[in-house]
Amino acid sequence: MVEFTLPKNSQIRVGKTWPKPEGATNLRKFKIYRWDPDTGENPRLDTYFVDLDRCGPMVLDALIKIKSEIDPTLSFRRSCREGICGSCAMNIDGGNHLACIYGMDEVDGDVNIYPLPHMPVVKDLIPDLTHFYAQHASVKPYLITETPTPNKEWRQSIEDRKKLDGLYECILCACCSTACPSYWWNGDKYLGPATLLAAYRWIIDSRDEATPERLDDLEDPFKLYRCHTIMNCTNTCPKGLNPAKAIAEIKHLLVDRIV
Repeated sequence: MVEFTLPKNSQIRVGKTWPKPEGATNLRKFKIYRWDPDTGENPRLDTYFVDLDRCGPMVLDALIKIKSEIDPTLSFRRSCREGICGSCAMNIDGGNHLACIYGMDEVDGDVNIYPLPHMPVVKDLIPDLTHFYAQHASVKPYLITETPTPNKEWRQSIEDRKKLDGLYECILCACCSTACPSYWWNGDKYLGPATLLAAYRWIIDSRDEATPERLDDLEDPFKLYRCHTIMNCTNTCPKGLNPAKAIAEIKHLLVDRIV
């Protein structure tokens, strides 16, 4: 379970309960976080009932049905519906998930949905990821070289290419970083699991020629060392990646450099 950051001096209040669909016998109750900064009102939890006989199996299917047929004011992000774009990351039943690949059958009882925790909220289930993306950009997540560009491509052995498996697949959904207590407490300085995973991906890329500079930039009391190996990041990653291991590997590289 995770905590949530509310607008200052606010509390979640009981919102509207929408009527049940007529004639439906297979209903599922959804309690969804709602907040519109333009109203000046406190956040609320609205209650909806979805007819599962006329809905797809995923949480995102239910959200789309609610927005299309019940309440068009509900706001959330979504795009690919295949667990690739990361847009529909949100907190479902106390854990961070991608709504498009998280089945309603994985939730017992009512389905409680909140935005990603400890992030500023734009509206309803939409978090403000501006700072998260800026941190990702700060580690220069691209190939840096000094040698002349080859005529065809930067060559890489099969063994070196395999080192990138489990790293390049990150979709920047922010599920891991927003599940990390260290990121909650020091998010302004600590880069967080997702960004450090990206940093390690380029540090160990055999084609990259800026490894010393990348390590120098991470050797900081807050950027890297706020990680306390709580493992929330690894446990919640919808792609099955291991950011905690990547962070530990960066620490080992820094230690080896000193020795």
